[in-house]
Amino acid sequence: MSLLHLQLPLSQFKSLSLSTPFLHGTSSAILTKPSTANHHRHRHTYLPPIRAMRSLQGRVICTTNDKTVNVEVTRLAPHPKYKRRVRKKKKFQAHDPENQFQIGDLVQLEKCKPISKKKTFLAIPVPKRTAAKPKESQDLGLSLESDSASPV
Repeated sequence: MSLLHLQLPLSQFKSLSLSTPFLHGTSSAILTKPSTANHHRHRHTYLPPIRAMRSLQGRVICTTNDKTVNVEVTRLAPHPKYKRRVRKKKKFQAHDPENQFQIGDLVQLEKCKPISKKKTFLAIPVPKRTAAKPKESQDLGLSLESDSASPV
């Protein structure tokens, strides 16, 4: 017995609802007859894509402008033909509100709202690296022959 031969009332199928909002590319709002009042009330608001905050590190190369520093950021990128990693440099202008940076300082650039036409970064100081000093030879409590050598 096939489904065509079954005589079921259509009212049973109209009362069914979908368990998920989208089924095979159609939504439940499309399947039911939308009213104009509900249609405007259930607008979907789409959020913009989330982008990671851009953060760069570079060295200050110029401090002549007031509250502005020029920072040179160096990165390694593969050469298009030779596939060898080469240094690529780019200059950015960053906001330095207290004029605290000198030429040669290492700074971190944080993306912020545009301050001027070219200035969209804020300069933040990077703590200086403390070089690990090589440990001196540890004293094991044993005297060396060269220390105890006496003239004969």
